[in-house]
Amino acid sequence: MALFDMPLEALREYRPVLEEPADLDDFWRETLDRARSQPVLIEVDATENGLSLVETFDVSFAGHDGAPIRAWYNRPAGVSHDLPVVVEYIGYGGGRGEPLERLAWACAGYAHLLMDSRGQGASGAGGHTPDPVGSGPAVPGVMTRGIESPQTSYLTRLLTDAARAVDAARALPGTDGRVAVAGNSQGGGLALAAAGLVPDVDALISNVPFLTHIRRAVDITDASPYQEIVQYLSVHRGAEEQVFRTLSYIDALHLGRRATAPALFSVGLRDVTCPPSTVFAAHNHYGSATGTPPEREMVVYPFNNHEGGGPVQQRRQLDWLRECL
Repeated sequence: MALFDMPLEALREYRPVLEEPADLDDFWRETLDRARSQPVLIEVDATENGLSLVETFDVSFAGHDGAPIRAWYNRPAGVSHDLPVVVEYIGYGGGRGEPLERLAWACAGYAHLLMDSRGQGASGAGGHTPDPVGSGPAVPGVMTRGIESPQTSYLTRLLTDAARAVDAARALPGTDGRVAVAGNSQGGGLALAAAGLVPDVDALISNVPFLTHIRRAVDITDASPYQEIVQYLSVHRGAEEQVFRTLSYIDALHLGRRATAPALFSVGLRDVTCPPSTVFAAHNHYGSATGTPPEREMVVYPFNNHEGGGPVQQRRQLDWLRECL
């Protein structure tokens, strides 16, 4: 893919005018208070993973409106003391798969909680968490499920689950209270949103994040999943104002402004899935609602698409997080 977005110099300065709803904070306070009215941990069961150096627990925690959300909890085997935990979120369409698929954080000495994405898991080794809530007419995928309002939106449920995963991580046995949130693509957007919804996390790692500056993404890329919104609006003519109002409540650009944790971002300048300007907008506005924005770093991959830095960026993450924690 050729370069298609702003020049890098302009991207570094890009701070779009914000379109936050006036009741954004009230909406999320009420949504999370309702979710937190129930105990967060439902089950934590040791499970066989076929490995000698990593131990795994099958976790269920209470997400949006108490719905059970599955997760894998991995730890270095034989380590008895409490550890900081990395809460990781999964890319679009993926599920938690098998516990042996993502071992880097546990092998680096961290506890690791990998959240399943409700109602997704149709790729890779699959997922194990249904979404028990129905919706009105929607385009295949999850972007437009319940898009009639922020109260009914699937994405509200998913972001609530992401925030509750942080609560669950702090309640798990063998964790010391320190939490980093991390992810790629959709996972990067969920991590960014979680850092704003639970602003006392200790670190954020957000690679090529999805769900940021959504209106611009819809306007400048033909790639899915943002094209699900275009397809929906091509049929539901006249719903534009309501659709983008709903999406403004879950836009991680807005939620990330409330974060206080140091952050490591990455971007691919040829990324048509999560266009560079949408990623830079989130980075440049990060923490701006707090009065004193936290330290943040952007790693740029000029010749990469949505794969971003791949394993090179993962190694950067390990070194960066070691400094933070």
